[in-house]
Amino acid sequence: MLVQQIPVPPAPPDIPFDPNLVITSMDGPAIVMIVLLVMTACTIVLWPLARALARRLEGRGAVDPQLKGELEQMHHRLAEVDTLQMRVGELEERLDFAERLLARTDRDPAPLPRSST
Repeated sequence: MLVQQIPVPPAPPDIPFDPNLVITSMDGPAIVMIVLLVMTACTIVLWPLARALARRLEGRGAVDPQLKGELEQMHHRLAEVDTLQMRVGELEERLDFAERLLARTDRDPAPLPRSST
């Protein structure tokens, strides 16, 4: 049997901060305090974002007056378009009726009787 000796590998450098050692050395109340602090920080940071999102969903967000005026103008134009669509529908019905009257062949006009004067 042959045994070969190799040099010993160098020792790893000292790590100044090892999170695994910190977590394992903590007791219960310290972990609870850290969790509460993280939750409080998240609440403080995310609260304004959540309120802005809620206002946006409710439709009460800050609306630009110019944008609101354009929206009102668009509603007015849509009402006009609806009125014009109804009128076009009525005109189509009248045109169909006139075409049906003109297409009738069973009503040939009879010649007018001649007067004997």
